[in-house]
Amino acid sequence: MATGSAAGVREGLSTVTRGTLLVLIGTLGLIGLTFVSRVFLIHTISYPEWNAFSFGLTLAALLSSFGTLGLPSAVARSIPYAASDDERRAFVRGSLWIGGGAAIASGLLLWLFSGPIGTILGDPVIGFGLSIFPIAVACSILASMIVSIFQGFEDVFPNAIFLSIVNPGLFVVFLGVALFLPPFGISYTESLVAYALANVVTLALLAGYAVRRLPRHLPSGPRAPAALGKLLRFAAPLFIVGIMGSISGSGDTLILGVFHSNEVGTYSASLTLARLLQVGVSALGYIFLPVATRFLRQSEPGSILLTYATATKWMILLSLPLFVLFFFLPASSLGFVYGSGYALVVAPLQIAVVGAFVTTLCGPATTAQVVYGQTRLLMVNAVAGGLIDLGLSFLLIPAYGYAGAAVAWAGANVAYTALSLGQVALAYRVHPFSRDFVLPVLATALPIGAALFLLRPALPYLAVPLLGLAIAGLFLLIVLATRSIGEGDRLLLEAVERLIGRPLYLVRRLGRYGLRRTG
Repeated sequence: MATGSAAGVREGLSTVTRGTLLVLIGTLGLIGLTFVSRVFLIHTISYPEWNAFSFGLTLAALLSSFGTLGLPSAVARSIPYAASDDERRAFVRGSLWIGGGAAIASGLLLWLFSGPIGTILGDPVIGFGLSIFPIAVACSILASMIVSIFQGFEDVFPNAIFLSIVNPGLFVVFLGVALFLPPFGISYTESLVAYALANVVTLALLAGYAVRRLPRHLPSGPRAPAALGKLLRFAAPLFIVGIMGSISGSGDTLILGVFHSNEVGTYSASLTLARLLQVGVSALGYIFLPVATRFLRQSEPGSILLTYATATKWMILLSLPLFVLFFFLPASSLGFVYGSGYALVVAPLQIAVVGAFVTTLCGPATTAQVVYGQTRLLMVNAVAGGLIDLGLSFLLIPAYGYAGAAVAWAGANVAYTALSLGQVALAYRVHPFSRDFVLPVLATALPIGAALFLLRPALPYLAVPLLGLAIAGLFLLIVLATRSIGEGDRLLLEAVERLIGRPLYLVRRLGRYGLRRTG
């Protein structure tokens, strides 16, 4: 690889590493704070009110996805790909104006239909909740627009901090105020107001951050009028992608609720664990989008491939231990997280975790399609995934309940990601499946999995995370033992050293041992 290209990959890997770590920290904060808020609500409001609140959250998230009109991903890709600041200013201002209009329209739509929805469902509590959720919907859409602009400038701070930590953190704080102040409790109305208020304050803080920081990325000046039309044409297929992604992510759960409403809680618990495997790749994809787009604009396709393969390889450190634990020790894993009451039903977790792990092995393939402008193909893939989820759900859930729902979710996710990876691999040779990636994964997962399957150890719950750390350590040792270190790993090490500001001599010596000699 030429020096200039190596320098570009090193810089890109540095940005990817820093951004992925920050997004991961934010995601873990989001998971923890969301758990705390749900504990507050479950223990203070009635079961019918909690069901109504959960239904409102689901519908609000779905409407927020529709209301963004596919613009966030389009903006995050278009800003680094733009040829001039004039185009970037048009993208920024146009997306904010359109996003603001969509936010207001979406909020009004939900408010107008809140009563009729409650009437149709025969639950006025749901109708009342939906009359307050529009505030959160509008704020969420506008916040997504602002965050996507900074994503285009390779700045993940607004997403990782404001959306993932500040927003759920404020919700917990407001619930705590209601809980510990007279009359010492959280009513259903107070929970709705707390959620809406958290979104309003988050949007205000995010807007203040944008006013202060955005001029550093993009100075004021004229706009290119034709650029906005280009952005909207690029966003149109991504709008369909967002809709179908929401369907494939929650359609199986909704259909399970229709046929087996008593199994939704158990299934949701398993699905939440399975989705943890995808956290690393999701964080990687968030920063990979602008970095890879910059490489594409600079005509460095080799840098995109090397960054994709290297970053995906090291994300396995997060997903592989979770896969082994959740698939081979499902009861212990469920018991560790939720308590012994959830450790009796393991099939949904084992099925869903297989699908989640396969998507992790593929890397951020759907993001790569956005980078290369394959939005129409991505739309077709998303439609296929949504139809598979709905088709398998209606076919399997009536007879097999939560196991059928897990098959539908896993099948839809695998099909969507695998189609995207196959298309970018055929067109641009972008994929992670080199010897340095496949060999350590198989050499770690197969013997550990076989041992756990044959021995079936009854581990205490506290031993589960320790075993996960041991699996991650074994993966690192096998990478060295099989000499599965390549040029991308060396550049990643240099990027990490630049990030922390000091050389890692021990890691360098181990890396030289594991560097496979070719030629």
